[in-house]
Amino acid sequence: MQDIAEQLRAWHASGRSFAVATVVGVSGSAPRDPGAALAVDATGEAIGSVSGGCVEGAVYELCQAAIESGEPVLERFGYSDEDAFAVGLTCGGILDVFVQPVVPGADPGMDAGLGCIADGTPVALARVIAGPAGLLGATLAVTADGVHGALSVGPSTVGALERAVVAEARAMLEAGRTGRIVLGLDGRPCDDRDQGTVTCFVESYVPAPRMLVFGAIDFAAAVVRIGRFLGYRVTVCDARPVFATTRRFPEADEVVVDWPHRYLDSQLDRIDGRTVLCVLTHDAKFDIPLLERALRLPVGYVGAMGSRRTHRDREAKLREAGLTDTELGRLRSPIGLDLGSRTPEETAVSVAAEIIAHRRGGSCLPLSAGNGPIHHDVAAVPAESSAKAPRPHAA
Repeated sequence: MQDIAEQLRAWHASGRSFAVATVVGVSGSAPRDPGAALAVDATGEAIGSVSGGCVEGAVYELCQAAIESGEPVLERFGYSDEDAFAVGLTCGGILDVFVQPVVPGADPGMDAGLGCIADGTPVALARVIAGPAGLLGATLAVTADGVHGALSVGPSTVGALERAVVAEARAMLEAGRTGRIVLGLDGRPCDDRDQGTVTCFVESYVPAPRMLVFGAIDFAAAVVRIGRFLGYRVTVCDARPVFATTRRFPEADEVVVDWPHRYLDSQLDRIDGRTVLCVLTHDAKFDIPLLERALRLPVGYVGAMGSRRTHRDREAKLREAGLTDTELGRLRSPIGLDLGSRTPEETAVSVAAEIIAHRRGGSCLPLSAGNGPIHHDVAAVPAESSAKAPRPHAA
């Protein structure tokens, strides 16, 4: 919902009822990741997307029905060989979509969650998408130091269930993860095939991941642009004030004049496993102190620009500095995929492609060269699910 949060908050502030359809499970070549959302208001206006077009029409109808009935619903969409023209997902995947009606002021958890998302406050939105009828659609908004909403319907064990959901959601928020959790009514983890379980979908809304670009060179400007395009918060850092200027990098979120390693040392509490570092200086006096630190940090990606000879010299110096083979193995150098890039823009595409492949587990081969799944990082939907059988729909 982060992509459509501003419009949702506007609807909410005006007192307008709406329904939100969220992808809560995918399998195979499903077009969107869990968390993708489409919303429809009481007037029929639609925003967002759950499938890139495949089942939008069917989901739109479900949203309208939810607004009218006030009841949430979990629906599964999939491919049917029997009637290829009537299906929603022609790509052959399976998509679980949870549709929840929202009435402003009626659900403290949803009210608080939408406010946090729109304000940029880190929050995990935990919603019951399968379980006892009295709990379906119940929402908790969990922040680092507070909880809004309640699981107040059902047996006395709901209190234990709520505490367990809050603990799981807070852990997922700290890790920036989105996904399902399955618990018993007593709050204990269990299999979703067990009887008497509750399935929650937890969406973590955290600040944008960071891209730190070291080296205020011409290639850096292109990397900044593509980093912003990919959704990163981009910082350019260089020790040379004549080059590290906002005039040269107007699209960067911030430009810092400092020695790269010193700046990295100052950011230890603001980097995490989603952070990517692009070292473009290819100057040993900057690179070595920086990489010596970076390769020992739990960041998502470290790439360094330079020729193969530069890489060999750099690696030798890092070994002298005490880095292990495992630590050196994390370094992507020369940075980027082999696309035959020449220009700064082409090089930026090469760097971005490597970052995406590293994050998503891609093979870096042409899709036409294989016959396996297109999406490498999609968790399969369990064979036994609380969702209905795949529903063929025309978009």
